[in-house]
Amino acid sequence: MKIPNYIKRRKMIKKFSMTSIAAMAVMAALVTTPALATQSETSSQAQKMATASSEGNMHPEYAKSIARMAYIWGYPMVNMMNRKIALSAAPEPSRLGDVLPISPTGQIAMLYDYVDPGQNFIACPNQDVVYGLGFFSLDEQPVIVQVPDIGDRFWVYAFYDARTDQVGLLGKQYGSKPGFYLLVGPNWQGEVPAGINEVIKSPTALANAIPRLFMDDTDADRAAIQPILNQIVVYPLSEYDGKMKSKDWKNIPVIPNPNSGGGETKWVVPEKYFDQLGEVLKTVAPLPGEEALYGQMTALLAAAEKDPEIKKAITEAVIDLDKTLIKDFLQWEYNGKPAGNGWNRSVNNANWGVDYINRTGTARSNMFDNRPNETQYFYIDGSSDGKRLHGKNSYAITFPAGELPPVHGFWSMTLYNEHHFFYPNDLKRYSLGTKNKGLKKNADGSLTLYTGTKSPGADKESNWIPAPNGAFSLYIRAYWGKQAIIDGSWKPPVIKRMQ
Repeated sequence: MKIPNYIKRRKMIKKFSMTSIAAMAVMAALVTTPALATQSETSSQAQKMATASSEGNMHPEYAKSIARMAYIWGYPMVNMMNRKIALSAAPEPSRLGDVLPISPTGQIAMLYDYVDPGQNFIACPNQDVVYGLGFFSLDEQPVIVQVPDIGDRFWVYAFYDARTDQVGLLGKQYGSKPGFYLLVGPNWQGEVPAGINEVIKSPTALANAIPRLFMDDTDADRAAIQPILNQIVVYPLSEYDGKMKSKDWKNIPVIPNPNSGGGETKWVVPEKYFDQLGEVLKTVAPLPGEEALYGQMTALLAAAEKDPEIKKAITEAVIDLDKTLIKDFLQWEYNGKPAGNGWNRSVNNANWGVDYINRTGTARSNMFDNRPNETQYFYIDGSSDGKRLHGKNSYAITFPAGELPPVHGFWSMTLYNEHHFFYPNDLKRYSLGTKNKGLKKNADGSLTLYTGTKSPGADKESNWIPAPNGAFSLYIRAYWGKQAIIDGSWKPPVIKRMQ
């Protein structure tokens, strides 16, 4: 029997992935505490151990080995740093190209509707929530985070540190109250003013915030949400006066958007990587057990500064890695773990710790996930026949009766093109789910959604997401999932290619 190319590629990718994981496991063994040693013994041993040295001549092959690990390890942090530089350059809260909220450091900007399909700064956006975005330097200036009375609507404010780990618990599922919250950095020692509900501490000075508020796809809800959005404001602590501030987000300035050529803006440039890694090592303290890894990378940078040939060799090594492993993270087989029926699901999202491979895979493919208890993500590139999803075909995705994603919040299924962005179409439809009031169920109570370039027919068009005439992927979000989502007992639907 002939094995489909998609399955062959899947096996090859899994083999490559396991090889990468094995390599990381070896590195982890070098930087973690021996299992049988007591804490005091380990501390005493660590003080006597030699550390990585930059003296002498570093062998190019050793340098390249450390360089590859350094690229996998530091990719999300350099990514985060470069986004902060680019997206904090606005003189005031604005919209970049009228599609992306941007603001000066220490503030956020909010959209007033779903994210525009033309944005290509952040991959895998959704059209279920209204987003905000802002970056902070918290040791220089903590920020006040303002939460209005949002009512029964699902909402969550996600704060990310420099590692893209989420910090703080602020949202509907946490029972958070309206009012003022103070976000501070690891070294802040100031006084907490009166009227603050809670202090949230980031382990890194570099951090950002992405508020998300659910909105139905109706004109009535678009109007109802505007007064709420206008009170979602973040500003420096020095401007706090205990009074709720307001901002008309519809009428903020619009800054022209440079064209990045279709794919996501390239936030990590391998040719410049080792000129930027040193800043990460200086500003992001090692996690427990990472000290030796930091030592290796510091020695590598010292060797590269001393020897241009070492710098050239390690740069070439990560240019190659960017074209292979990092590029392949756009294929969903690399992300997370199997979830059933050919889908994968997120693992450790926004709670990465030292899960370097999933952290970097997500930074490349769909950065700024919510943590697992807030959202679970399910994604797929192929149909049930093992072939790549392609717009020339038509597909039916059926959720059996009673088996829609079980959530306290909301769910949706989004279609992305090969670059993990929306496909512009005449219906201006990019996802379907809880927000859509016109979905039609089958007679048995099941729900079938359709994708492909051709309409499934007028009677089914309310359940259709138009696809590009090329490769695409599907992505299910389950916000505030119930137990079956959390424990993995719920399985995503089968995708059938229609004849």
